[in-house]
Amino acid sequence: MMFVIIVLLTLLSHVPALDVCPKCGNMEVPYPLSTSDNCGNPRYRIYCNSGALEFSSAQGFYYRILSINPSARKLVIRPPLIVKNTCCSSDLSLGGLSLNENSSFNISTHNTVMLFNCSDNILLSPLNCSSTSFCRQYEEVGEGSGCKGTLCCHFLKDTAMTSHRIRVRAGGCTAYTSVVDIKPDDPIDRWNYGIELQWLPPL
Repeated sequence: MMFVIIVLLTLLSHVPALDVCPKCGNMEVPYPLSTSDNCGNPRYRIYCNSGALEFSSAQGFYYRILSINPSARKLVIRPPLIVKNTCCSSDLSLGGLSLNENSSFNISTHNTVMLFNCSDNILLSPLNCSSTSFCRQYEEVGEGSGCKGTLCCHFLKDTAMTSHRIRVRAGGCTAYTSVVDIKPDDPIDRWNYGIELQWLPPL
Protein backbone atom coordinates (compact mmCIF):
# COMPACT_ATOMS: atom_id res chain seq x y z
CA MET A 1 0.00 0.00 0.00
CA MET A 2 2.79 2.40 0.92
CA PHE A 3 4.48 1.60 -2.39
CA VAL A 4 1.31 2.58 -4.31
CA ILE A 5 1.07 5.89 -2.43
CA ILE A 6 4.71 6.70 -3.20
CA VAL A 7 4.19 5.93 -6.89
CA LEU A 8 1.08 8.13 -7.03
CA LEU A 9 2.87 11.02 -5.33
CA THR A 10 5.78 10.68 -7.74
CA LEU A 11 3.45 10.77 -10.73
CA LEU A 12 1.56 13.78 -9.39
CA SER A 13 4.79 15.67 -8.82
CA HIS A 14 5.51 15.38 -12.55
CA VAL A 15 2.08 16.52 -13.73
CA PRO A 16 2.46 20.03 -15.19
CA ALA A 17 0.35 22.86 -13.79
CA LEU A 18 -1.91 23.10 -16.82
CA ASP A 19 -3.49 26.35 -15.64
CA VAL A 20 -0.20 28.26 -15.49
CA CYS A 21 1.19 29.71 -18.72
CA PRO A 22 4.87 29.26 -19.61
CA LYS A 23 7.37 32.06 -19.22
CA CYS A 24 7.47 34.81 -21.82
CA GLY A 25 11.11 35.72 -22.29
CA ASN A 26 12.42 35.95 -18.73
CA MET A 27 9.06 36.88 -17.16
CA GLU A 28 6.80 34.48 -15.30
CA VAL A 29 3.11 34.49 -16.22
CA PRO A 30 1.28 33.79 -12.95
CA TYR A 31 -2.28 32.48 -12.83
CA PRO A 32 -4.87 33.77 -13.69
CA LEU A 33 -3.01 35.72 -16.41
CA SER A 34 -3.29 34.02 -19.77
CA THR A 35 -1.19 34.22 -22.93
CA SER A 36 -3.12 31.58 -24.91
CA ASP A 37 -6.34 29.58 -24.97
CA ASN A 38 -4.51 26.64 -23.39
CA CYS A 39 -3.46 28.20 -20.09
CA GLY A 40 -4.53 30.70 -17.47
CA ASN A 41 -7.99 32.25 -17.40
CA PRO A 42 -9.13 33.82 -20.71
CA ARG A 43 -10.68 36.78 -18.84
CA TYR A 44 -7.14 37.85 -17.89
CA ARG A 45 -5.60 37.90 -21.35
CA ILE A 46 -2.16 39.36 -21.95
CA TYR A 47 0.15 38.72 -24.90
CA CYS A 48 3.60 37.26 -25.44
CA ASN A 49 5.01 39.00 -28.51
CA SER A 50 8.60 38.28 -29.57
CA GLY A 51 9.58 37.28 -26.04
CA ALA A 52 8.01 40.34 -24.38
CA LEU A 53 4.81 40.44 -22.33
CA GLU A 54 2.31 43.05 -23.47
CA PHE A 55 -1.11 44.31 -22.42
CA SER A 56 -3.69 45.26 -25.04
CA SER A 57 -6.04 48.21 -24.55
CA ALA A 58 -9.69 48.11 -25.61
CA GLN A 59 -8.61 49.65 -28.94
CA GLY A 60 -5.86 47.09 -29.55
CA PHE A 61 -2.84 49.24 -28.66
CA TYR A 62 -0.08 47.18 -27.02
CA TYR A 63 1.75 48.36 -23.89
CA ARG A 64 4.87 46.58 -22.64
CA ILE A 65 4.44 44.90 -19.23
CA LEU A 66 7.29 45.97 -16.95
CA SER A 67 6.47 43.97 -13.82
CA ILE A 68 3.84 41.69 -12.27
CA ASN A 69 2.99 41.30 -8.59
CA PRO A 70 0.67 38.28 -8.36
CA SER A 71 0.14 38.47 -4.59
CA ALA A 72 -1.14 42.06 -4.92
CA ARG A 73 -2.92 41.23 -8.22
CA LYS A 74 -1.16 44.10 -9.98
CA LEU A 75 0.95 44.67 -13.06
CA VAL A 76 2.72 47.75 -14.38
CA ILE A 77 2.73 48.70 -18.06
CA ARG A 78 5.04 51.14 -19.80
CA PRO A 79 3.44 54.51 -20.62
CA PRO A 80 3.24 55.26 -24.35
CA LEU A 81 6.14 57.05 -25.95
CA ILE A 82 5.89 60.79 -26.42
CA VAL A 83 6.81 61.21 -30.07
CA LYS A 84 9.96 63.28 -30.42
CA ASN A 85 9.49 66.98 -31.21
CA THR A 86 5.68 66.67 -31.31
CA CYS A 87 4.46 66.48 -27.68
CA CYS A 88 2.00 63.79 -28.77
CA SER A 89 1.64 60.38 -27.14
CA SER A 90 1.95 57.43 -29.49
CA ASP A 91 -1.61 56.37 -28.57
CA LEU A 92 -3.08 59.86 -29.20
CA SER A 93 -5.00 58.75 -32.30
CA LEU A 94 -6.83 56.23 -30.10
CA GLY A 95 -7.61 58.74 -27.36
CA GLY A 96 -5.05 57.40 -24.89
CA LEU A 97 -5.35 54.32 -22.70
CA SER A 98 -8.80 52.79 -22.50
CA LEU A 99 -9.80 49.51 -20.85
CA ASN A 100 -12.98 47.62 -21.57
CA GLU A 101 -15.39 48.45 -18.74
CA ASN A 102 -16.27 44.76 -18.47
CA SER A 103 -12.59 43.86 -18.19
CA SER A 104 -11.13 42.18 -15.11
CA PHE A 105 -8.46 44.92 -15.11
CA ASN A 106 -8.68 48.52 -13.96
CA ILE A 107 -6.31 51.43 -13.42
CA SER A 108 -5.15 51.56 -9.81
CA THR A 109 -5.12 54.58 -7.51
CA HIS A 110 -1.31 54.56 -7.27
CA ASN A 111 -0.72 56.40 -10.55
CA THR A 112 0.22 60.06 -10.78
CA VAL A 113 -0.65 61.08 -14.34
CA MET A 114 0.97 64.05 -16.06
CA LEU A 115 -0.78 65.69 -19.02
CA PHE A 116 0.99 67.91 -21.56
CA ASN A 117 0.17 70.36 -24.35
CA CYS A 118 -3.27 71.03 -22.88
CA SER A 119 -5.85 73.59 -23.91
CA ASP A 120 -6.77 76.42 -21.53
CA ASN A 121 -10.00 74.61 -20.65
CA ILE A 122 -8.06 72.36 -18.32
CA LEU A 123 -7.52 75.32 -15.99
CA LEU A 124 -11.19 74.96 -15.02
CA SER A 125 -10.42 71.50 -13.60
CA PRO A 126 -9.09 70.72 -10.10
CA LEU A 127 -5.80 69.37 -11.53
CA ASN A 128 -2.46 70.81 -10.42
CA CYS A 129 -1.34 72.99 -13.33
CA SER A 130 0.92 75.23 -11.25
CA SER A 131 4.62 75.92 -11.64
CA THR A 132 5.26 73.28 -8.96
CA SER A 133 3.43 70.51 -10.82
CA PHE A 134 5.44 67.31 -11.34
CA CYS A 135 5.03 67.82 -15.08
CA ARG A 136 7.39 70.82 -14.95
CA GLN A 137 10.18 68.54 -13.75
CA TYR A 138 9.45 65.95 -16.41
CA GLU A 139 9.60 68.42 -19.30
CA GLU A 140 13.21 69.19 -18.36
CA VAL A 141 14.45 65.68 -19.22
CA GLY A 142 14.36 63.13 -22.03
CA GLU A 143 11.02 62.53 -23.71
CA GLY A 144 9.36 65.38 -21.86
CA SER A 145 11.63 68.01 -23.41
CA GLY A 146 9.45 68.11 -26.53
CA CYS A 147 6.59 69.38 -24.36
CA LYS A 148 8.55 72.12 -22.65
CA GLY A 149 6.62 75.36 -22.36
CA THR A 150 3.20 73.80 -23.03
CA LEU A 151 0.37 73.95 -20.50
CA CYS A 152 0.74 70.86 -18.34
CA CYS A 153 -0.87 69.45 -15.20
CA HIS A 154 -0.74 66.40 -12.95
CA PHE A 155 -3.26 64.47 -10.90
CA LEU A 156 -3.46 61.36 -8.76
CA LYS A 157 -5.74 58.79 -10.37
CA ASP A 158 -8.13 58.37 -7.44
CA THR A 159 -11.38 56.49 -6.86
CA ALA A 160 -13.50 59.49 -7.85
CA MET A 161 -12.27 59.16 -11.45
CA THR A 162 -12.95 56.50 -14.04
CA SER A 163 -10.71 53.51 -13.46
CA HIS A 164 -10.78 52.47 -17.11
CA ARG A 165 -9.30 55.42 -18.99
CA ILE A 166 -6.50 57.97 -19.28
CA ARG A 167 -7.67 60.32 -21.99
CA VAL A 168 -5.73 62.46 -24.45
CA ARG A 169 -7.09 64.14 -27.56
CA ALA A 170 -6.42 66.89 -30.05
CA GLY A 171 -7.92 70.08 -28.64
CA GLY A 172 -7.48 68.80 -25.08
CA CYS A 173 -4.14 67.40 -23.89
CA THR A 174 -2.09 65.56 -26.49
CA ALA A 175 0.49 63.71 -24.39
CA TYR A 176 0.80 62.02 -21.02
CA THR A 177 3.01 59.91 -18.83
CA SER A 178 2.52 58.25 -15.45
CA VAL A 179 4.57 57.48 -12.35
CA VAL A 180 3.67 54.81 -9.79
CA ASP A 181 3.75 55.68 -6.08
CA ILE A 182 5.48 59.02 -6.54
CA LYS A 183 6.39 60.96 -3.40
CA PRO A 184 6.66 64.77 -3.27
CA ASP A 185 10.34 64.73 -2.33
CA ASP A 186 11.44 62.01 -4.77
CA PRO A 187 14.12 63.21 -7.21
CA ILE A 188 13.14 62.63 -10.81
CA ASP A 189 15.80 59.94 -11.30
CA ARG A 190 13.95 57.80 -8.73
CA TRP A 191 10.54 58.05 -10.38
CA ASN A 192 8.99 54.68 -11.20
CA TYR A 193 7.52 55.34 -14.65
CA GLY A 194 4.56 53.13 -15.44
CA ILE A 195 0.80 52.69 -15.29
CA GLU A 196 -0.23 50.29 -12.56
CA LEU A 197 -3.21 48.08 -13.35
CA GLN A 198 -4.92 45.79 -10.89
CA TRP A 199 -7.09 42.78 -11.57
CA LEU A 200 -10.10 41.36 -9.80
CA PRO A 201 -9.75 37.86 -8.35
CA PRO A 202 -11.30 35.07 -10.43
CA LEU A 203 -14.83 34.12 -9.46
